[in-house]
Parts: sequence; C-alpha cells; structure tokens
Amino acid sequence: MLSYPVIILIAVVAFALIFDFINGFHDTAISIATSISTRVMTPFVAIAMAAVLNFAGALWSHQVAKTISSGIVNSTLVPEYILIGTLLAAIIWDLVTWWFGIPSSSSHALIGGLVGSAIAYAGSVNIIMWHGVWKKVVFPLFASPVAGFILGWLLMKFLNWILQSFSLRFVNGVFSKLQIVSAAFMAFTHGMNDAQKSMGIITFAMIGAGFLPLNSNVPLWVMISCAFAISAGTAVGGWRIIKTMGFGMYKMKPINGFAAQTAGAAVIAVASHFGQPVSTTHVISSTILGVGAAKRLSAVRWGLARDIVWAWVLTIPVTMALGAGITLILKLFMK
Repeated sequence: MLSYPVIILIAVVAFALIFDFINGFHDTAISIATSISTRVMTPFVAIAMAAVLNFAGALWSHQVAKTISSGIVNSTLVPEYILIGTLLAAIIWDLVTWWFGIPSSSSHALIGGLVGSAIAYAGSVNIIMWHGVWKKVVFPLFASPVAGFILGWLLMKFLNWILQSFSLRFVNGVFSKLQIVSAAFMAFTHGMNDAQKSMGIITFAMIGAGFLPLNSNVPLWVMISCAFAISAGTAVGGWRIIKTMGFGMYKMKPINGFAAQTAGAAVIAVASHFGQPVSTTHVISSTILGVGAAKRLSAVRWGLARDIVWAWVLTIPVTMALGAGITLILKLFMK
C-alpha cells in the first residue's frame, strides 16, 4: 500500500502535468499568433513547429525550475499538499482567462497560487522567502514587459530606418521567411521558461517529501515529462488567445511579426539564463504593443490592451486568494 507522502507526491505530479498541458495550449499564441495572422505559416504547421521547439527548449536548462523549487518558499517548512492548492488555483485561472480569450500570465497564476497557499498554511507571511521573491520573481515579472515594449519599439524603428528605400514587396518577401525563424526562437524560449515552472513544482514536492536533498537539480524524468506535457498542450492549440494576440491588437505584416517575436524571445532567453520565471505572455504582448506603437500610437487597439493589463493586475491577488482558500479546505482534511 502506498504511503501518505507518496500519494500526495503522485497527486502533485499529476496536477503539475495537467497545469503544464493547459499552459501549453493557453500560451500557444505566444510563439505563433503573429505568424498565423500574417499568413506566413498555416495554423497546423505553426502549432506543430511550436510543439517540437517547446519540447526542445524545456530540456535546455533548469535555472528557472531551481528558482521555483527553492527560491520562493522553503520546501522543508510546508507540507506537499499546499502544492495541490497552488496548482488548482493556477489551473482555474488559466481556464477562465482562456475561455474569455485573455492572454493572462500562467507564471503569475502559479506564483500567486504558491504564495497564497503557503501563507494560508503557515498563517504568517514570514513563510515566504521575500528577498528571493522580489529579486528573482517580482522585479523580473514587472520589468520584463517594459523591456519587451522598449526593445520591440526600438527594433521596429531600426528596421523601418534601414529598409525605408526597399519596396514593400521585397520587405514582405524577406520577412515572411525570417518570421519563421523568429517564431521558432520564440517557441524555444517559451519552453525554456514556462515548462520549467512545472518542473520546479514537482522538484519542490520531491524535496519536501524527502525524495531529494535541498537545492537538488531537476531529475531527468521530471524534465522529460514536463517537456512532453507542455508540447502536447501546444499541439492542441489555444485558438481563442491566438485570435486575440494575432488579430486583436493591430494588423501586422511579416516584418512586424518578426520584430515582436525576436524582441520577445530575446527578453525571455536572458531571463531564463538568470533563472527568472518571467511571464512569457506579458513579454510577447508588450513587444507586439511596442512594435505597433513604433508605427503610430493609433495603430494599436489600446482598449483591448487595457483589458489585458487588467487581467495581469488581477492574476496574482486572485490566484493568491484561490490558493489560500483551497489550501485551507485541504488543511481541514489533512490533519
């Protein structure tokens, strides 16, 4: 008969992989929406490419996973079942925002759920490793969209400047090909950052249950499982959010898609190198806005952008509350 820690660990692994799968189809739009909207790739080809490169990117490193597993909450001070509350909160929020076609942050949802669950269990905010949270999580989460907007704006301005003497037909022809490369880069970096969050949660649970020593690297089976889950979710496709990201903000051409994807992927790659779990959704949304603003401010549908920002603002407090509520219910049955 399985022991209590093993049962809880199995439940955490199951919910983490479900979250990873949902994250995949929720965030498919991140890497391919602009390519579909500019008709550079068909939806089927774009999603297939994104799925393969999400898998590859997820196996590239584990710096972000280490931040999640040991940089937010000390896993030896909380029981593993708080991770069930964490994951359920993130899953609920992802599904709600997906239903309404709003590209919210799975990263914010997961971290908000983890913080809320831990505080609810301990009854104190001191359970959170605030220095690590501010340095590795909060600052990058809010700085990365700003960096994305600025880099997208600068790159688009630069491209407009160097290509001003070329015909529109020539520019579209060149960047129809280059956008495929930028979409591939974006899909790869999405896997580097987002799949590692579920890896970190599972590693957190294994450390807390005593199956791994503190500050352990992510086991290979965890990396492969999470990489497969997020790529499978990507293969399903999140069409509601693809419509919002690719068609809802402003009308893009291949050069715009290239600039947005390249700028977004660059920001995410740097953050992943330093183990910072940024919101890939925030980053690519902000680069799309930056690229659009480089053309003219009126080219961007700011009303839709406002709705997306509201979703960003609400994600952490809502998932904190959800995580706390679910954990308090679980606590009643886990005594």
